[in-house]
Amino acid sequence: QVQLVESGGGLVQAGGSLRLSCAASRSRFAINVMGWYRQAPGSQRDLVATITRSGNAVYADSSQSRFTITRDNAMGTLYLQMNSLKPEDTAVYYCNAVLYGGVSSIWGQGTQVTISS
Repeated sequence: QVQLVESGGGLVQAGGSLRLSCAASRSRFAINVMGWYRQAPGSQRDLVATITRSGNAVYADSSQSRFTITRDNAMGTLYLQMNSLKPEDTAVYYCNAVLYGGVSSIWGQGTQVTISS
């Protein structure tokens, strides 16, 4: 029943910044952990970062120091601030939500991030 919609992707030059957003439209009370994942062309979908309702964040090593994940529990919104972007960050970025009990995992449609040069 939870639906996730990502936004904020685009094309930027290396060294630039983007802020991705993910809005949960329904059953926000049911969402426990949220996270960002990314999938480059021809590659597997990999973890970027996750965050609990209390704000405990875990980052993939490739995201450390450059990316910051945050969330607004009341609004059911997840964010990813990306700085010092590199061409290797180019991927489709997906929002994920794990519901209470860890039984269900919900995915958004993805938003394209392209870093030039």
